[in-house]
Parts: sequence; structure tokens; C-alpha cells
Amino acid sequence: MRIILFTGKGGVGKTTTAAATALRCAQEGYRTLVVSTDPAHSLSDALNVELKPEPTQVAENLWGQEFDVYYSMKKHWDNMRNLMLTIFRWRGVKNIVAEELSVLPGMEEASAFLWIEQYYREKTWDVLIIDSAPTGETLTLLSLPQVMQSWLTKALPKIAIKTLGSIIRRTSGVPIDKGFEELEKLFNKLESVQKIMLDSTVCSIRIVANPERMVIQEAKRAYTYLQLYGYNVDAIIVNRILPEEMGAKGAIFEKYVKSQTEYLQEIDESFSPLPIFKVNHVGQEVFGLDLLNNIGKEIYGDQDPKKIFHRESPFAVKEEKDHYVISMHLPFIGSSDFKLYKYGDELVISLNGRRKSVYLPRFANYLELDGYEFKDNWLKVKLRKGGI
Repeated sequence: MRIILFTGKGGVGKTTTAAATALRCAQEGYRTLVVSTDPAHSLSDALNVELKPEPTQVAENLWGQEFDVYYSMKKHWDNMRNLMLTIFRWRGVKNIVAEELSVLPGMEEASAFLWIEQYYREKTWDVLIIDSAPTGETLTLLSLPQVMQSWLTKALPKIAIKTLGSIIRRTSGVPIDKGFEELEKLFNKLESVQKIMLDSTVCSIRIVANPERMVIQEAKRAYTYLQLYGYNVDAIIVNRILPEEMGAKGAIFEKYVKSQTEYLQEIDESFSPLPIFKVNHVGQEVFGLDLLNNIGKEIYGDQDPKKIFHRESPFAVKEEKDHYVISMHLPFIGSSDFKLYKYGDELVISLNGRRKSVYLPRFANYLELDGYEFKDNWLKVKLRKGGI
């Protein structure tokens, strides 16, 4: 089974790209499920089919699903939901508010993780395509097991559950111990599916971007963090490229197309050697299988969309006694004759009058640049540890 997750800044066309990829996989003969983990579901609109919390067949070999956190909790984790409801009501929280609070921080993402774990275990599908929420939420999803376990450990210490369990059981009749057992099973499943997502032979992440400054900056940051966490990014998809003829002198998009050309070059340089797929703007709102079919063909051509397009990690962090050493593969420099500056979590490379930005993990904000070397297209940066 292959898992392909699409991420990127909100509004770049993740849903369209994910749906088009799913359709191409189905046309290749793979049993394919495309799911949306974004609370602002638009996958139904893209496929032009009303989707439900369970898989709905859209075409031959193609199914779609839009996750619903309340449906998922009721179906899979009702004991845990009752545990939370009981505790909140016992503390005097009104019923409606307690129902809302029973959806723990991260449970929307957790429901996605647990469906993924189920599908991977059952081997129902050949390809699982994930239309994820915008970049920040995707990073939350991928770091969810640690974050959620930390939150619950503070909010519901096990010793407190045991101490209060008999009281709550007598007053409410709810078997609170079963709810806590379900929580522990939840953690185990979250950790299991995280290992699946980290397996580069199973899971690939594809970043969707537009040729626009803010979008590119967020794509770079996402790429850095995904590499830092160990997730395999196997392609960049640049969506909604305007044709050059729309930038003719005096045309309404003249300035946009001119800047677009520069941004496309920046994308090529910044993300090399990742494969970069480019999609022209179709000139209309995208919904329905016919338009998705055209977009899928434009992205992948004759290539199998299920293929792992890239597996080399271009980013590594090593901790030493007094330093962090960050190694980055930067083929676009091509020369050691450059200057390097650090501003917060951003490295600025000055080369032949041009400036290139490389984003570091946020912890580097308070570290001091203490030398660097460039050899065989690898930049090694030393950051000195110090107090904040």
C-alpha cells in the first residue's frame, strides 16, 4: 500500500491536485481512496460527488471520504468520548459545552491517523491519497502522537483517573477505566501509524505551491520541517501557472507574469534535486472528473503517479557539545565564493549580487552563526549554543 499526502499553504490547490492524482492512480488500475483531513472540506466539490464519513465510490477504482471527528469518535472511541463527557459534566460543565470539549485538542487529526492505521492494517486499498489541511495543521498532524500524549498526561493524569474512577463510576454509572484503556490503545495506534508515515517506502509527501512569494516561503519552511522530522518529500507541484502570452506588454497580468518567471526560477533552484511538476492555470474553477483528468495528465504525463519520485534527504542536524551542525544540500550555489548571513531562523546566501534564503528549524533563532563550509554541493553550518 502506498500513502501520498499533499500539503501546502491554504488556497494553493491541494485538494484539486490530490483529487487529480487519485483519479490518475485509479486509471492505472489501483484501488484508490482519496480522503480529506481538512475541516473545511472541499473534496466533494472537486470530485463533484457528495462524500460521507465512510468511503463513497466515485468512479472505477476510485473512492472518496471526508473525515468527521464526531462520527469517528462515536464509531471507534465511544468509551473514550463518554470518559471525557463524564469528567466534564462531573466538574459542572453544561451538556452542550461538554460535548464540544470532549473533542480533545488534536482529535480531528487523530481521527485521520486512526483511519489511516485501519486502512493500512486491512490492506483494502492499493493507494491512499490524503488531502491534508494547510501546512501548519499538517505539521501538527505529523507530530500528533507526542503532542497529544503530553496534553492528556497533564489534563488527565493516570493517578487521578484511578483515584476519581470509583466516585465517578458510582455517580454516573460510566466505566471510566474502559475509557482510559481506550486512550492507551489510541496512543499505541498513533505511534504505529506515525512509524508508517515515516517509512519512505510507503509514504511520500508532495508539497503544492503557486509561483508567489509568500507561498514559496511557506513551502520552504514546510520542506525544512518535514525533512527535520524524517518525512520523505518526493515532489513539488507548482500549480496555477499563467501562460506567458498573458504577460504581454500592457496586459492586465504583465507584472504578475514577469514576477512569476522569477519565482519559477527560485523554485527550481531552491528545491533541486526534487522533481518539480508544473501545472498551468486552467482558466476556470476546477470540479468534476473531466477537468481533474486533464490536470492529472498534465502533472504526471506518462509516469505512474504511485511512483516514489525521490528519496534522498537533503537536510540533517547533528548535535555536538557546544554546537549544532546543520548540513544542507544546495546544488544551486555551484561555487564556494559566496557570503552567508543569519537572521533569526533564516540563512541568507549572497552570491553574484543575488540573495537566496534558506530556512532553519525555529530553535535556531537563538543560536549564533559560528562558521560554515561548502563542499560537493553540501553546506555545513555551525551554530553555537548559548543562553536565551
